[in-house]
Amino acid sequence: MASIRSRNQKLFFDFYYQGIRCREQTSLNDTKLNRSRLEGVLRNIEAQIRLDRFVYSDIFPDSKRCEDFKKYDEQIKLVKESEPEPTEQLLLNIPTFSQFADEWLAENKVQWKVSHSKNVSMIFERYLIPAFGSYTMDQITRPQIIKYRASIIEPKRKTKQSKLSNDWINHVMTPLRGILNEAALRFDFPTPFINIKPLKIDKTAIEPFSLAEVQLFLSRVREDFRDYYTVRFFTAMRTAEIDGLKWQFVNLDRNEILIQETLVDGNVETPKTSASYRSIQLSQPVIEALKRQRKVTGNKDYVFCNANGNPLDHRNVTKRIWYPSLDEMRLKRRRPYQTRHTCATLWLAAGENPEWIAKQMGHSTTKMLFEVYSRYVPNATRQDGSAFDRLIENVNLDAIVESLDE
Repeated sequence: MASIRSRNQKLFFDFYYQGIRCREQTSLNDTKLNRSRLEGVLRNIEAQIRLDRFVYSDIFPDSKRCEDFKKYDEQIKLVKESEPEPTEQLLLNIPTFSQFADEWLAENKVQWKVSHSKNVSMIFERYLIPAFGSYTMDQITRPQIIKYRASIIEPKRKTKQSKLSNDWINHVMTPLRGILNEAALRFDFPTPFINIKPLKIDKTAIEPFSLAEVQLFLSRVREDFRDYYTVRFFTAMRTAEIDGLKWQFVNLDRNEILIQETLVDGNVETPKTSASYRSIQLSQPVIEALKRQRKVTGNKDYVFCNANGNPLDHRNVTKRIWYPSLDEMRLKRRRPYQTRHTCATLWLAAGENPEWIAKQMGHSTTKMLFEVYSRYVPNATRQDGSAFDRLIENVNLDAIVESLDE
């Protein structure tokens, strides 16, 4: 790999040409500015080599290597005389957005989860490449980015596409920022993605079930899915976590479930965050549900699976079981993810320690509990100061005085 290196505090070029390693000394001191200058020259050399336009003697006329590459220099000079010079962009070897996207996605794929990689690839294919694909990476401007973001907020007139949410638009802009920042570093141009703040996202409204609604649902849902929904309602597990739950992670002797894997679009993946790796302490209804379930699927890998042992397709379960059950019971339609929100509010209402609840849910702090869930706890919504009044009234002054006199 070509590089600028230092010998005796003097910089030199180190690169390969025609399979031969070339080291060309300069008289420049090893400073940050000089390195930057020579790196620009080196990029130009690499670009000319790729385009078969590199004449060694033109760049290093006093080098001993000139004789080694004399025949190549003569051949290239003849070609250059008969063919036009490449454009400046081509000479600098700055790829188009479409070209660099392939490289950038391939480089990052190894560190992404399969589901995330598919999602980012879809964003490039559907949104970014149609808009920026033909531009070289350094041609994309900040105003162009801002105008593009504004253009995708509203759907095209002749389509039935609904308006994109701010959250989804931010998801589109995130990989755009990533690829532009990387290209700016790699090809030495200022990134155009400067001071473009994410769009404001309204807080998602949660609609937890009341305890009475939970009990009604569990009493009337199809019997073969009663244990599945009992676990969902009373463990606060995410959909991908319960989909990927295996018996090897269920310990009924210690009354706990270990979250070590998830299942997303049929792919086994790691949990969402580092805090998501956790041990969930089980309540009695969950313990009983898992004991019943073990009699059904205990000889298979997955706790909740079909007759072939394959994990449940949560989309199919939602369509066939969840929504029809809500409709039949005349309960308000809610996404299945509301089972997680329901569990959080029930724990809070029961007076469980917020730090314990946060750990159960896979949160690193209690911040979300107090921002999102606490308003569903009756005591937490009272704003008349009566709890503090009762605290003061219950102070036994005589007992305090007696303890001081002892």
